Amino acid sequence: MPELSVIVHGPNTQDHLTGLLDSLTARPLPDTEVVVAAVGDWARETARRHAPHVQVLPLPDGTSDATARAAGAARAAGRWLHFVRAKDGLPPDSTRTVAERVAELPGTVDVLLLDHLRSTWRGSGLPSADGPLLARAGRADLALDDSAYLLRLTPLLGTRVLRAGFWRAHEDRLTTDDEPRAALAALLLADRVAALPHIAHEDRRPRPAALPPLTPAQHYALVDRYESLLDLARERPAVYTVLYEIMVRDCLRAFTRGDMPEDVAREFFHRASVAALRRRPEGHRRPAGLEGVRRSLLEEGAYGKYRAFQTANRARRTVRSTVRTGRRRLGAQVRDLQYRRALHRPVDPRLAVFAAYWNRGVACNPAAIAAKLAELAPHIHPVWVVTGENAALLPPGTDHVVPGTRRYWEVLATAKYLVNNVNFPNAVVKRPDAVHLQTHHGTPLKRMGVDQMPFPAAAQGLDFDALLERVDKWDFSVSANSHTTRMWERAYPSRFVSLDYGYPRNDVYYTAGADDIRAVRARLGIAPGRRAVLYAPTHRDYEAGWTPRLDLAALAERLGEDTVLLVRGHYFYDGAASPVTGLRRSGRIVDVSSYDPVEELCLAADALVTDYSSIMFDYANLDRPIVVHADDWETYRTTRGVYFDLMAEAPGPVARTQDELTGILTTDAWRDDSAAKARAVFRRRFCEYDDGRAAERVVRRVFLGQDEASLPPVLPIEERTPAPTPEEAS
Repeated sequence: MPELSVIVHGPNTQDHLTGLLDSLTARPLPDTEVVVAAVGDWARETARRHAPHVQVLPLPDGTSDATARAAGAARAAGRWLHFVRAKDGLPPDSTRTVAERVAELPGTVDVLLLDHLRSTWRGSGLPSADGPLLARAGRADLALDDSAYLLRLTPLLGTRVLRAGFWRAHEDRLTTDDEPRAALAALLLADRVAALPHIAHEDRRPRPAALPPLTPAQHYALVDRYESLLDLARERPAVYTVLYEIMVRDCLRAFTRGDMPEDVAREFFHRASVAALRRRPEGHRRPAGLEGVRRSLLEEGAYGKYRAFQTANRARRTVRSTVRTGRRRLGAQVRDLQYRRALHRPVDPRLAVFAAYWNRGVACNPAAIAAKLAELAPHIHPVWVVTGENAALLPPGTDHVVPGTRRYWEVLATAKYLVNNVNFPNAVVKRPDAVHLQTHHGTPLKRMGVDQMPFPAAAQGLDFDALLERVDKWDFSVSANSHTTRMWERAYPSRFVSLDYGYPRNDVYYTAGADDIRAVRARLGIAPGRRAVLYAPTHRDYEAGWTPRLDLAALAERLGEDTVLLVRGHYFYDGAASPVTGLRRSGRIVDVSSYDPVEELCLAADALVTDYSSIMFDYANLDRPIVVHADDWETYRTTRGVYFDLMAEAPGPVARTQDELTGILTTDAWRDDSAAKARAVFRRRFCEYDDGRAAERVVRRVFLGQDEASLPPVLPIEERTPAPTPEEAS
């Protein structure tokens, strides 16, 4: 019996089926079968050209997707079923990755969730928004009641791999031409689900103008979809609430698209209104702002008022688009008025604002400080600044504000403490009784601050006057070592106090235990006894995007079955299509670019391969092997500028080519005596203050006002015990 059946179904739209089957048959897998439920002559002829690697099930023109799926499933013999529409695609090696993942899943798992790319007639390879949600799920099997956020994944059946027995048990509910309904129903009906946070499906979306208009019945079916799904979730409060929110969102989006005739739109609005009111969870609160107004009007069934509301918004958008300069000035005036009013209120000594990486979420040094603050000073309330798109990924119960909102300006104006690892906006005023804590996010190898001025590639677009105005607001600057202290004073000339306490985010490298390391490796799918190598390259100012410096597939092949290659892209490329797409193999190459926190990846890794990234300074705390791959050192040094010669002071062996890197990793050179000696010198210099108590020192000094003498002293490096290695933890 094959492990996996890939069921390709549908007509050969725009000849996409040819490329799909070419990719599936280029390297047939022994434990995977391909069944093509070919709708129409073109699909049948295309499929037969790929025999004997595929089974062909010819179906007549006009056969629906649901019927074709069911027919293909009836022919399939695999333990797991992956339904792929003929117009869609599968990235290279994605089927192998899926087959390997399902082979390791326990029999209690019914659905495996995949990430995907989006393609349109304008372009291909656009990343989905699902990656962070799948990364959050990790590799453990989950119950939907505990992970209702998974309902927010794009509802594509192609991103759900179903256990064959599960499909047969629920075939009647899953056989529908409404694919989003089937995709959501699969989650609702599953006992347990698992995630594969790798891109293993390509959703090709045709140009809307090429599609026939929806019939009234098809418009109304959207409401029916969610009515039936909510019936499935009736006894599951957390799941029901999330599904209700999705229903209201999708109904409002469909209505506001404006592609319905007036009579259809009125009837659709009525049906959506009835459903929104009847299905509303007990005690459910509408959101604030314009979205709350929209939902209120929907629940009231106020069709006329909603249309007037839409008209007013369109007029407002028209004014904004035609008088763009005036809009900016007006917005600045409104913001300034709100902020200035808030600045006249007293500073709240119990309020702290945190931000990291340009408002990406709870991360880095600010996150470690906030965690210790909750332990040592729980009377101080933390509020995180997070962008709207990242707010949904925050840990439950995290109080946050979205940039530009009224409350955002209010907390910035009244908070006693403002903590960031970059900078707050220029408009933020430094109040005399407020405290600004700059934590930074790395030890500097590359030139920073005003030291970038002689390097055009690094200085491009930077306003150094504005930068220094922001620096002048710092009260404290956190440092991990004497080198950093000196470089910050040089790069950011101002009057801040340097806190030579270590980086709080590095505390975990001394506090994590064997259980923590085993748990992280399990989430990443790293089997006991396998070597994990973390590859984490940095950003280059002279390149527009991430250009892979290594042939990762070839490297993984040379390293062998016993090595897992964890690939971490720089956060500057967050949201961009990863060059690792197509190279992921479960257990061999794992794209961990979306995995947070990065500290866990370091704990899971037996060794680090990097180029010029500051991750090397943090990883050195673990006293584990570090290999530097510096194929463009001269270019990097010349265009970016550096503070020291890494080639002469590296934390381990240096490779200038891929062959040299391969040679290091396939022999003992990565961990021999010479490597250990270089690492020891590097650790002594750059891990000077990191001993596991940095966050405590920061909280006691900044938030509790304790003097330096009362703080925990920095433990000498020879007396520190890093977290156990993966080998020791196994």
